[in-house]
Amino acid sequence: MTREEKSQVITDLTTVLTDNNIIYLADISGLNALNTSNLRRACFKANVKLSVVKNTLLAKAMENVDKDFGDLPSILKGNTSVMISETGNAPAKVIKDFRKKSDRPVLKGAFIEEAVYIGDEQLETLVNIKSKEELIGDIIMLLQSPAKNVVSALQSGGSKLSGILKTLSEK
Repeated sequence: MTREEKSQVITDLTTVLTDNNIIYLADISGLNALNTSNLRRACFKANVKLSVVKNTLLAKAMENVDKDFGDLPSILKGNTSVMISETGNAPAKVIKDFRKKSDRPVLKGAFIEEAVYIGDEQLETLVNIKSKEELIGDIIMLLQSPAKNVVSALQSGGSKLSGILKTLSEK
């Protein structure tokens, strides 16, 4: 790879890191061609972009970005794949589902909305992170709950009262 090509890759990686707030680093070494193809298909279905990168170029791109990646540059050893997504837990779910059939990919680390997670033991935590849409849905449900209770109490109270009046009038 020539110096110009490396410079272009660093520029592209810098743009990707700047534009995205959900970045996973995984090790997919040891997967054969069929499993790698299946992983790429699973990522595509989950709207996750998967690409294999050179560690030194990724480290230089991380230096060029104004985000605090914490200890993520220190885990850039061996085979590294970058998984980019719009949803915080989508790459973690892809990894977890894929590992039901294989022991790879291994999560190296993740950067999610300024939080840094390092190590494969963080996978379960990342799977349980709620997406922005799920959080908004939970908040709306919580806000609607008291109003629904008041409405149902008023409706049931009215039917109880009319039932009591009807019973009294029949006697």
